[in-house]
Amino acid sequence: MENTRILILGLACLAIISVAKALSHEPELGSARVVFQTSYGDIEFGFYPTVAPKTVDHIFKLVRLGGYNTNHFFRVDKGFVAQVADVASGRSAPMNEEQRIEAEKKIVGEFSDVKHVRGTLSMGRYDDPNSAQSSFSMLLGDAPHLDRQYAVFGKVTKGDETLSKLEEVPTRREGIFVMPTERITILSTYYYDTKNESCEEERSVLKRRLQASFVEVERQRMKCFP
Repeated sequence: MENTRILILGLACLAIISVAKALSHEPELGSARVVFQTSYGDIEFGFYPTVAPKTVDHIFKLVRLGGYNTNHFFRVDKGFVAQVADVASGRSAPMNEEQRIEAEKKIVGEFSDVKHVRGTLSMGRYDDPNSAQSSFSMLLGDAPHLDRQYAVFGKVTKGDETLSKLEEVPTRREGIFVMPTERITILSTYYYDTKNESCEEERSVLKRRLQASFVEVERQRMKCFP
């Protein structure tokens, strides 16, 4: 009888451990990487295509279209989130029609059991669960109250030190939002595939070209849209 109780207890413990492992299991990242370049440093992130495929397709398409170039972080709440503005309203440069069409699409809420922890990428939305467009947050701390309420679609893979710098910028409160007092611009963006690691030199050249193009875009913007 005693041996039976020990066996049952052992099986119960194994079951609890298995459940805990399943709950803490991190989904696999896809091979695509995106880099946001800011004056505070670069932030690189990857996607969870098996967790939120529609969200990933939408955000990655906007990146490839250059939609996030000249956009900004409109919200920086230390220990909580750094939130990127909607593309349609957050850019300083004008959008072309293809960018606008994609930016204004509404994406179904792909809620999952993936936890909101520091570095997580999570879609912004209004009260309607299917109202996400192009604004998203980079978590600056654990936020379990967001779990299964907002769509997690990726995580920061490099640049946590940049997030830490953003947390130190001066802020002001406007309603529920804590906002930086200065504009934190996404100067330029680029993307690459980790399956093609031999492209490091090409990425370096592309990075320099993007930085130069941003200067030219800003010059034209100031000239045409003072």
